[in-house]
Amino acid sequence: MPTPQRTRRLIALATMATLLPLSSLAQTTKLTLGHGAAPGNPRHEAAVKFAEVLKAKTAGRIEVQVAPSAQLGDDAAMVTALRTGALDMSANSQGAVSAAVPEYAAYGMPFLFDTPAQAFKLLDGPLGQELAQKSFDKGMVVLGYWDNGIRHMSNSKRPITKVEDMKGLKMRTPPDAVLVDIMQALGAEAQQIKFAELYVALQQGVVDGQENPLVNIHASKLYEVQKHLALTSHMFQMTPFLMSKRSWDRLSEADRKAVTDAATEATALQRKMSQEADDKLLAELKAKGVQVTQVDKSAFAKATSAVDDKWLATPMGAYLKKVIAAAR
Repeated sequence: MPTPQRTRRLIALATMATLLPLSSLAQTTKLTLGHGAAPGNPRHEAAVKFAEVLKAKTAGRIEVQVAPSAQLGDDAAMVTALRTGALDMSANSQGAVSAAVPEYAAYGMPFLFDTPAQAFKLLDGPLGQELAQKSFDKGMVVLGYWDNGIRHMSNSKRPITKVEDMKGLKMRTPPDAVLVDIMQALGAEAQQIKFAELYVALQQGVVDGQENPLVNIHASKLYEVQKHLALTSHMFQMTPFLMSKRSWDRLSEADRKAVTDAATEATALQRKMSQEADDKLLAELKAKGVQVTQVDKSAFAKATSAVDDKWLATPMGAYLKKVIAAAR
């Protein structure tokens, strides 16, 4: 006859047995999504949306922690972490990813696109699929191509309306070799500074100016330390939304579909928010005292034409040639 203590133990084991299937079903997979933008930026809002949708689609089994504002390192560091599997996902930058997959730089040729929609027409078709395969070969799964906007220039020294106004300006660039080429072609001095350190660098005069889409200039309050904004539209940049292949490989087919579906929703939201932000931010920046100028784009394009030639002669030239042909 079992003792009362043994009876209690058997009851406890039986209770655990009935609970095991439920607990195993509820076991969560935790993923981390890092990016360099500030909260309020469409990149962050879309990342949060992705996490919410994915959690709902998997009944809470997959939880995504979003780390904004370069908490996990700058974009270049996050690309390395993605490829090694140390980071699960990142809404990263075109320039940093092009260090691993050079073909991303094709979309940043000077004055190639007037609007993001023109670029996404290419990225949502065969050229984007080809780019995704090249990314996969380097250990990264493309979940979506997000919008980092058409880029413009600001500075604290003088209005910019013609190419000559660029001469001698110390301009911050992200880790993007094409942007460095553009700045040098225009007569400016390019200096790489991490985005998280940009506000202070501008405030202290380490550099005279910078270039970014309006949404980044606004969200990071760069208008507080930059009073001259030139609508140069010199470059389009995407935000590649990427997952580490190592993290992807650990997911079941059902979970991969959930990730893909959630990413599709987040991509649509991010692009919509970016477009809406651009439409209203220019007025807000003007209201904050920023002096806005238009530039002679044909002269700027002519001054940077050698940038295309340089990159067409690189190993990714064949891909770039297809992108330029499709865009122009």
